[in-house]
Amino acid sequence: MSVATHKPRPTTPDAPPSFTLGQFSEAALAAATKQSQDYLFSVQHPEGYWVGELIVDVTLVADMVAYHHWSDTVDPEWQRRAVNHIFERQLDDGGWNIYPHGPSEVNATIKAYLALKLAGISVTDPRMLKAREVARNLGGVPRMNTFSKLYLALHGLVGWNHVPSIPCEVLLIGKWFHVNFWDMSNWSRAMLVPLAIINHFRPTRPLKNGVNLDELYPNGKWELDEALRPRYFDFGLRNAFLWLDRLHKLAEWVARKSVHPFRKRALKKCEQWMLERFEGSDGLAAIFPAMLNSVIALEVLGYQRDHPIFAREYKELKKLEHHTADSMRLEPCFSPVWDSAIVSICMRESGVPAEHPRMKQAASWLIDREIRFRGDWYHKNPVDVEPSGWVFEFNNKWNPDVDDTAMVLLALRQIPTDNPKRRDECFKRGWNWMLAFQCRDGGWAAFDKDCTKSILEKVPFADHNAMLDPECSDITARILEVMGLEGVPITNPQVQRGLAFIKKSQEEDGSFFGRWGVNYIYGTWQVLRGLKTFNYDMSEPWLLRARDWLLSVQHEDGGWGERCNTYDDPVHKGRGPSTASQTAWAVMGLCTFGDPHMPALKHGIEFLCGSQNRDGSWSEDEITGTGFPCVFYLKYDMYRNAWPLLALATYRQLLDAKPTGR
Repeated sequence: MSVATHKPRPTTPDAPPSFTLGQFSEAALAAATKQSQDYLFSVQHPEGYWVGELIVDVTLVADMVAYHHWSDTVDPEWQRRAVNHIFERQLDDGGWNIYPHGPSEVNATIKAYLALKLAGISVTDPRMLKAREVARNLGGVPRMNTFSKLYLALHGLVGWNHVPSIPCEVLLIGKWFHVNFWDMSNWSRAMLVPLAIINHFRPTRPLKNGVNLDELYPNGKWELDEALRPRYFDFGLRNAFLWLDRLHKLAEWVARKSVHPFRKRALKKCEQWMLERFEGSDGLAAIFPAMLNSVIALEVLGYQRDHPIFAREYKELKKLEHHTADSMRLEPCFSPVWDSAIVSICMRESGVPAEHPRMKQAASWLIDREIRFRGDWYHKNPVDVEPSGWVFEFNNKWNPDVDDTAMVLLALRQIPTDNPKRRDECFKRGWNWMLAFQCRDGGWAAFDKDCTKSILEKVPFADHNAMLDPECSDITARILEVMGLEGVPITNPQVQRGLAFIKKSQEEDGSFFGRWGVNYIYGTWQVLRGLKTFNYDMSEPWLLRARDWLLSVQHEDGGWGERCNTYDDPVHKGRGPSTASQTAWAVMGLCTFGDPHMPALKHGIEFLCGSQNRDGSWSEDEITGTGFPCVFYLKYDMYRNAWPLLALATYRQLLDAKPTGR
């Protein structure tokens, strides 16, 4: 089955519980475990991997509508499906949100409104009138972020003077300079290089049908000027960057008039950087924003549509689409390595035999995905370590990441192959590579080492909340989990530094912030699970505070839930409808305290068993994954089916380890 046509299996959410809530049954636990295993085997791909869909808001589809109008490549049938998808996701108030049940958000609402307008939907359509009102109430176009405004500039809907400059010359600044290109996060670099090319050419193509967004300026267009206007007698960093932006705009005006050699060199450097990173990747960085930007950049550089490079990148971009007869949606990327590692761990922990042929197949597939190439990580971490690591996607050789590598190592510990020597050598390389990324403060981040220069958050185009790659407690704890399982003593200096980082990051109420999962439930679970592998004294007060916080946010139905609004305001932490994935995290967190008879723990297991569908899956509407906090969220569709199995397995192990008499 092609990844582009992969669809999640249908579930039966109306399936009855396998037992009555409040009446725990070990037989029901065993039955739920077996049903879950069978379901996950049923969705394994013939090659041995698992991949769930990454479900996001409407902005990706809206961006593609805008792109096709810019490039004059609109297919009416494609556009009809895109329009249906956008309308399907419209909220009752007329706007669009960035996570289920969240409020209307300004960028998503205006992008969707523009896409519908481009597609020919009348502005007097009642749905458009409601969208217009919401967009104006949210502040309209002036409140959109930089990257959203840039797509408007391509259509002449805002001036390029209203978009912060992204100079090509940033690639020429050496690492000797305090702040340089390599100090930006991995994902920002991939987005910004093609944008710098676009910024040079400023390829505005006014819309043929006269579409504009003049109605979405509630206080007038002067607000666009105000956003980038530096202020006299303001000596803050943000203001300094605004003055620098004005200087850049003057320099770029000169560059476009004369195309001086310095700009020519910088432009060529950007093009070469981009072309080089197409190699070994399913599109630039294998993720939608960078891929779409690169396709636009190739076009403005003069690559014809039949050029092999353009054709390949465009094909990779279109692979992200999922079509039905009446709708079309987009994934931001694919997640086979991450999903396969997690499911492999769940299957083995839940009792699938080590020699099961399909587990061997999964192990071989993961081993084949190891990256033996010194990628962009080397600029921030030029250590003498053999290249290794894994990525999230199918192919993205320039960008292995620490979190995926840790998860794969957790899987490789448990799943066999017919070539154990190869597996062990692979594990050792990945282990050494992963440990080399510990940052100065003891934590680990996702892609780079010490990518934390906060000055970058002040640049005018940094409003996508993703310029840095900060260390976080969830990734740090996962790496400690690997180390603990491998028998590294807690006295090890790297363990001690990681432990100090985690202790320092604990919230006052005992919880931990989750950078890559929603949110405090995710972070708290991972910390507790990571420390347990060292046989750490879980009765220490700071860990009991973490346990008590989990207990305090359990719902009456036995589950746990939390929404993405916790990233906007922590007052919402632990508040949200119960979900299978978040309940599983909380259950595993409580299991670390060693008491299988804890009422809250049993109630959580009852929730998981009772909410399972007939086919062994779980249903989950909420988003529990995080891309960029407050900006972009991901529903990892595999989470709802994988993590509950691991929770059931973890609880089963606790029951087996603890005497049943009380």
